[in-house]
Amino acid sequence: MGMNIAKGKYISSMLIFGSIGIFVRMLPFTSAQIALARGMTGCGFLLALVLIFRKKLSLKRIRADLGILVFSGIAIGINWILLFQSYRFTSIANATVCYYFAPVIVVAFSPLVLKERFSLVKLICVGAALTGIVLITGTGRSGENDMAGIICGLGAALFYASVIFFNKFFRHVTNMERTIIQLGVSTASLLPYVLLTSSWEALPVTPQSILILLIIGIIHTGFAYFLYFSGLNALKGQTAALLSYIDPLTAILLSTLLLREPLSLLQILGIILILGGTLINDLKNNRPS
Repeated sequence: MGMNIAKGKYISSMLIFGSIGIFVRMLPFTSAQIALARGMTGCGFLLALVLIFRKKLSLKRIRADLGILVFSGIAIGINWILLFQSYRFTSIANATVCYYFAPVIVVAFSPLVLKERFSLVKLICVGAALTGIVLITGTGRSGENDMAGIICGLGAALFYASVIFFNKFFRHVTNMERTIIQLGVSTASLLPYVLLTSSWEALPVTPQSILILLIIGIIHTGFAYFLYFSGLNALKGQTAALLSYIDPLTAILLSTLLLREPLSLLQILGIILILGGTLINDLKNNRPS
């Protein structure tokens, strides 16, 4: 029963993460403004959960990992801006799959950063994913904005990969402490940029836009991260790796069904190569030794 509950929480978080692009598309704000609202609301929601469940945040643990928390929090903020900008320029399917290139970047740089051995299987996986990116980049709408969206998506993947690397070096903080501080730091780092670059006089604030921002902040960030970590802790690595593909597949299906975004055969092949290469690598890394 406990395993089924954990699996349900994890699957729910993947479904929520996979739907965020649809909501971002509905907002009239800039990517930086959305990222700021997401971090602020998500952090506030998680802090409220800490108070409700009477959990304690340890300042001693946080201080011990403070440097990594700060750098990873800033990386998360930049990652969000680039991802949301990618949603603006290209299809949600393209943006999501380019963003999902992050695990491939981690595999490629693991020998340098984590001193991990680069095997033939990993080389094949990276090659398959790179081929998939070439297919996606060279097909579809092929407009200037479309290419800009793909570049933003890959940039988001690069910063997400850096967050994955940073998370490998945490030694003291709990998952909840890490997430709250990272969201808080991302909010603090985005605030000056948003204040300096945004035009506040003609800000298109409506009840609908405020509601969507709250959904993105509370549901897609605070609640989704809560489900993600509480489910992840009870799952085997291989199970989590397999279920994580619900996220990009949800995004692709929603963009195709709800937004009627077309997918060419070459784009579909590119998606299969990227997700397949990442999946094979995940399964190999999480295989019992």
